[in-house]
Amino acid sequence: MLRRSALLHGSTAAFIAIAAAAVFTTLMPRAGWPHAAVAALAMLAMLCLAWVHDVRRRPASLKIGPDGLRAWNRAGKPIAEGRVAGFGQWSGWLLSVAVVSDNGRSRTLLVTADMLCSDHFRELSVQARRAAHGAM
Repeated sequence: MLRRSALLHGSTAAFIAIAAAAVFTTLMPRAGWPHAAVAALAMLAMLCLAWVHDVRRRPASLKIGPDGLRAWNRAGKPIAEGRVAGFGQWSGWLLSVAVVSDNGRSRTLLVTADMLCSDHFRELSVQARRAAHGAM
């Protein structure tokens, strides 16, 4: 079972706040503060809804094996299943794993280091690297 990522939630919240502030500061000189505030609040609401949708689709548990990777969300619904086609790792903090199903659909899973203990994160990155290089 994966933990919820404080790193991912924090960076997403910061992005949403910066985007809403950017909309407000861009529109305020041109349209006045009431219209800029409405536009910023609309942007804030839209991005928060997208964030909630994304949280529901994030993996809550993973199983990686010789035939591929499986991921489930918190409701137990499978969200990705197939072979590992590629991966990217950024400085031991973030792992991006591309999973391609049998029907050709691909899905990218983001796993941050705070979702797993350090040993499991390292093991997942090594297994994803081996699977990705074996698929190429």
